[in-house]
Amino acid sequence: MTLVLPPRLTASAQSLRDAAHRRGLRTVQLGSFEVPAGLRADHLHAGPSFADVVAPLLGIAPLEAESGWLTSLPRELTGREITLVAIGEAYELRRPAFIKSPNDKNIPAMIYTDGSRLPGPDAVDRRTSVLVSDIVDFTAEYRLHVLGGVVYAGSQYAAHGRLHLGPASTEALAFGTDLIAGYGHTLPSAIVVDVGLVDGHWAVIEANAAWASGAYVADPDLVLDVVLRAASPMASVSARDRQFIRRPQPASGLYASRSMPVY
Repeated sequence: MTLVLPPRLTASAQSLRDAAHRRGLRTVQLGSFEVPAGLRADHLHAGPSFADVVAPLLGIAPLEAESGWLTSLPRELTGREITLVAIGEAYELRRPAFIKSPNDKNIPAMIYTDGSRLPGPDAVDRRTSVLVSDIVDFTAEYRLHVLGGVVYAGSQYAAHGRLHLGPASTEALAFGTDLIAGYGHTLPSAIVVDVGLVDGHWAVIEANAAWASGAYVADPDLVLDVVLRAASPMASVSARDRQFIRRPQPASGLYASRSMPVY
């Protein structure tokens, strides 16, 4: 088996590359978005912009959550109001909100004082979907790698919005396990779910594609298992997972990037 990697690697991606080598897998790090003639590969670990170009050419099927997944959860699981709207509608907001792209990095994830601060229609198609969320303070944030309905690996990555690495707490793992037990059927079989504490209560932050997510300090060998399922040959994708195959997204003007590392 061969794992394809992008031109630039984070420390997390390097650890997954090393885990692949320990397992006897071949890795190929491309120097650009160009796929060399004759290259055959089975899996991919890279950012969305790279995957959108390379995965279709190699017959790899990247899995991701549906763009409105967060909005389908009850508020007691998210701890905040979240809506999925076209950015053209979000332009009309006249209050602060946390706004981001559902499954990409095209719209920078941040607090916008109002909708006029978003990238304009000269940079982004007005039909582009964005998630608009109430502003909350997550006192601790954890990344959980999920495989086959099981929380397979985890790591803390932030506290009060700042990088803070450490093992996943027992409570974070328990919350993730309960979440997957109730809502795992709404997610692909290999996915990353970020969870955190808001006002002393556990809440879901977001779901991310495992093939494009950093491992932080989670066990790279376990994370690799999730990544290999999350971006595998099209022919190997199960019937239940086919609905979660990512469709390549058009580049979004000023915010398109062809050098984005794995995040």
